[in-house]
Amino acid sequence: MNKLNSVCVYCGSNFNGDVQLRSAIKQLAETLVKQHIRLVYGGGSVGVMGVIADDVLQSGGLVTGVIPQFLMDKEVGHKGVTEMIITENMHQRKQKMADLSDGFIILPGGFGTLEEFFEVLTWLQLGLHNKPIGVLNVNGFYDPLFAQMEMMVQSKFLKPANRDLVFNESDAEVLINKMDEFSAVPDEVWFRERNLT
Repeated sequence: MNKLNSVCVYCGSNFNGDVQLRSAIKQLAETLVKQHIRLVYGGGSVGVMGVIADDVLQSGGLVTGVIPQFLMDKEVGHKGVTEMIITENMHQRKQKMADLSDGFIILPGGFGTLEEFFEVLTWLQLGLHNKPIGVLNVNGFYDPLFAQMEMMVQSKFLKPANRDLVFNESDAEVLINKMDEFSAVPDEVWFRERNLT
């Protein structure tokens, strides 16, 4: 159990203008700043990425962006962040974001957001890190994803203990507080036996 000093936020490079999502992003930004937690994110100036970065900066918080060179070349990199780290490729970007962070929060997004979420979740299940992972489930956006996880448990492809490694909250402050108290206990029985009951 460690106090979070930096949190990696995975989120969309698009923003649909949803009022509830906008409010949730603002609450998350204010919570991060109030608790002196640095935002680590994908370095973009567009979409939900740009909104969360702007909100944290406007509230006086610290923001580290991590972006591959090819996206900087497309001029989607944020020009006002506290620190910008440029990587050669996407793999280095994801590794750097994970290395810099004490935990991970997932906001609404698309394929990239889900890919990042499941990668760090798989790493946690494998014991490659012991950092908390939280989904900020705005207006039920991720309810179908959690239903799919439950289906994986029922079908015996996923241990209940590993499904429960993820926090599912709709309130940013509640989520951060739970993540602060996280202690990872992945079930590694599957290494030794294939019975998932």
